[in-house]
Amino acid sequence: MEQIILAGHLLIALAIIGLIMLQQGKGADIGASFGAGGSQTLFGSEGSGSVLTKATAWLAVLFFATSFGLALLANQKAVVEDDLGLVIPAAASAAAAQAAEELPMLDDTPEAITAPAGDDLPQLD
Repeated sequence: MEQIILAGHLLIALAIIGLIMLQQGKGADIGASFGAGGSQTLFGSEGSGSVLTKATAWLAVLFFATSFGLALLANQKAVVEDDLGLVIPAAASAAAAQAAEELPMLDDTPEAITAPAGDDLPQLD
């Protein structure tokens, strides 16, 4: 299913690129090159921009829909694993516990911090 959506996503992206390349700027009139008096009379009174613009808009909607679908599929496949399957030997865990006991600890209770009258910085007892 993911491969089908991904292939459709790629085809839609290429179609959007092609449609954007086909569209012309506001200053370029197709009808003027064929000798027509009015601008954009080759494709009718609305011009060619309307058809290409609508097709581009619909392809953009489909592109966002396939992007959302691919994001949902990727989210379902992503599984959080707490256990990596690693075996920690007992000696290593005992050494880590012993190292934690040897670390110096600060007493961070409010009574241990005092501020002298003449100094702005608090002092540890």
